[in-house]
Parts: sequence; C-alpha cells; structure tokens
Amino acid sequence: MMKIIAVRHCKAEGQESDAPLTIEGEQQARELVEFLKDKQFDRVISSPFKRAIDTIKPFAEKNGLHIKIDERLAERILSAESDPNWRKNLERTYKEEHLKFPGGESTYEAKQRIMSFIKDLQSNSYESVLIVTHGNLLSLLINLFEPAFGFKEWELLSNPDVYLIDVSQNAVSKLWAS
Repeated sequence: MMKIIAVRHCKAEGQESDAPLTIEGEQQARELVEFLKDKQFDRVISSPFKRAIDTIKPFAEKNGLHIKIDERLAERILSAESDPNWRKNLERTYKEEHLKFPGGESTYEAKQRIMSFIKDLQSNSYESVLIVTHGNLLSLLINLFEPAFGFKEWELLSNPDVYLIDVSQNAVSKLWAS
C-alpha cells in the first residue's frame, strides 16, 4: 500500500552535481512547502545533488524531517563525453534500452537502479515516501508503472514537477500543475 510522491527538483543554474537553485528555483522550493503541507511522509529521500536537496530542504526544515540521501536517485549520466547530439541520443535510449554511450548509463541500468530503490522502500513497509530526483530518472521511474511514458513525456516535465506513484495500484498521477 505504498505511495511515493516523486518530485523533480526546482529550477537550477546548471547540470553539475553542485549546481544551486536559481532565485526562481528557491521561490519554487518555498511553494512546494505550501503544496505539500497537508501530506504526511514516513521518509523523505533525496538525490545527493545540491539542487535536489535544496528543493526539499525548506519542507523538511518546516516539518522537522530528516532528509535521507540515496545515490540511486542521482540523475542518470547519458555520457561522460560532451555530446552536441545529446537530445537525439537521449531519445534513442528510450527506444533502445540497452544503448549505452561512453561513461554513461543505459536506460536498462538506470531502471534497474530505480527498481532496487523501490524494492528497498517496500521491504521497509513505508506507506508514504517523498523523493526528490531529476527529470530523466523521474521519467524512467514513471515508465516502470506507465510504459507509454517516454521521451516525449520527459520533454513535457517541468521544474519542479510532482507525481503520485501508487505502487500497490500500479498507478501514476500528476499532481503539480505548472
């Protein structure tokens, strides 16, 4: 009967792991406090990236909650090399799950990582978990429950974005209206 509220981080100044939120992103993080105010969580878990932690920090502080960091929520690396065609190559990985670029992670590997995370949540018998992650990984998480959610849907994600994933019902619904 586990439900996951999955948040894509607020607007950030870059893609590096230490990229901070923009001024707008900081305001969005404060808006998330209000948006999530009536929800109770057994656990709050974030990607180790600064922009993800800073997205949920105001909510956690206001509610006296500890943010657990989990590496499995880190953004998927498409390639360790600069790629001017990254967007087209990313699109290919949604169709070719085992396609892997130098120093990167395939869609299949990223899905295995997120499935491992979900299994750990289930083994702890959590009922309601709040997670903060990144666009590509969020899209792959949703895809586990809604196989039609792919590259085009990834393109439509906003910063932030919030989805409810009802693991027991195998259902996903968008909560954040950007």
